[in-house]
Amino acid sequence: MEVTIDKNSGYCFGVEFAIQMAEDELAQGQQLYCLGDIVHNRMEVERLHQKGLRVIDREQLAALRDCKVLIRAHGEPPETYALALRNNLELIDASCPVVLKLQNRVKHAFDLSERQEGQIVIYGQPGHAEVAGLAGQTGDRALIVMTEADLDQIDFSRPVTLFSQTTKSTAGFYKMKALMEARILAAGGTLESFDANDSICRQVSNREPQLANFATQHDVVLFVSGRKSSNGKALFSVVNGVNPRSYFIENEAEIQGEWFVGAASVGICGATSTPLWLMRQVADSVGALGVVA
Repeated sequence: MEVTIDKNSGYCFGVEFAIQMAEDELAQGQQLYCLGDIVHNRMEVERLHQKGLRVIDREQLAALRDCKVLIRAHGEPPETYALALRNNLELIDASCPVVLKLQNRVKHAFDLSERQEGQIVIYGQPGHAEVAGLAGQTGDRALIVMTEADLDQIDFSRPVTLFSQTTKSTAGFYKMKALMEARILAAGGTLESFDANDSICRQVSNREPQLANFATQHDVVLFVSGRKSSNGKALFSVVNGVNPRSYFIENEAEIQGEWFVGAASVGICGATSTPLWLMRQVADSVGALGVVA
């Protein structure tokens, strides 16, 4: 079988930057903590753990003093920085510039909406690190929506400003936007009171058509991603939508030989949180299977 790795898959620049910052700090031999998994990929987290990166949660962060803590690409709410000052923590801030810009936009919109009795709505995954950082710009008063049922918490008689988690599906965002517009009109309002901001990272959204094209060029596609990855779930749905012989795996151990019966070509691709070395391991494992009759 011919095995090809998608040249457009792998780390986005924000994740790549965070990984490099972590490795640079670890190379100095100093203790380094990371607030949450540095990337939603178990294999990469384990690799960096072997180098000395220690993942902590918020409760553990509150107990730390006089040490270094890495802020991952997802960004953090204001209270994390306030805690760092109180506990004399040196923050290695690897927040993605795209996320930081969006945090500033959300904060500005929230301040304006306060004067207009409006509401900030974020299309994103509840509990996701990036969403927590965005909601933190509003004092956690932003409304988080993922499904149509979530829209019930919004008062559509008041102004609404919509943003999106940067790694969500473009199609999903515009579907949510249309649903919200319909509810505003049904409530007797006008769309002048609705400000919808497509804040999806273009490095992420551009991968959707690229992946769809890649998936159509191969008999079988292996999509490599951590199961915690929101971006991975969104991108796999694109791949699976155009190629039903697509399989979501975390690593080469999950490969099943029967997937490749009659296949002449296999494509390997992944999420923005998938390291290239992992996709190469998967490709090598597939290549070792040989041609399956």
